Amino acid sequence: MKKIWQFFVEAKAELRKAVWPSWDEVSRSTIVVFVTVILFAVLLYLVDDGIDRVVTFLLGG
Repeated sequence: MKKIWQFFVEAKAELRKAVWPSWDEVSRSTIVVFVTVILFAVLLYLVDDGIDRVVTFLLGG
């Protein structure tokens, strides 16, 4: 039980040392992530649709 308590004490001490991002940094990073996800989704859709069209054409669909 003592080791578990020591773990939480040390974890709390380490969290105090952490440098937390500002709200501005968090919001900008979130926007970058959303835009990147949307771009990759569109790219994946286009590749999938292109492959579907090629396979359908080759199979005489």
